[in-house]
Amino acid sequence: MTTDAHEDERIVDGYLVKMQGNAWGVAFGALFGLGLFILTNILVLKGGEDMGRHLGLLCNYFPGFGVEFFPGSFVGAGYGFLVGYVTGRVLCGVYNLVAR
Repeated sequence: MTTDAHEDERIVDGYLVKMQGNAWGVAFGALFGLGLFILTNILVLKGGEDMGRHLGLLCNYFPGFGVEFFPGSFVGAGYGFLVGYVTGRVLCGVYNLVAR
């Protein structure tokens, strides 16, 4: 390889390793939080007898969350953001380890 090829490879390696965990965490957190907020509100508006049986199981892991009432969607959004943030940070950390 020529010196130009080595220089190009070093530049590419530098870009691969520079993923920001905080940015990925906020992006995943916003996605998860907003998704859980929207899904919960859809179930609240839909109503009915057996409303959100599967989504309602999250109350076992997220205290205060519920698909039966509107304020539960805000609690779910907070928990969704927290889970998404941690997921984004972990994925970014694993990627950075593998990219080195």
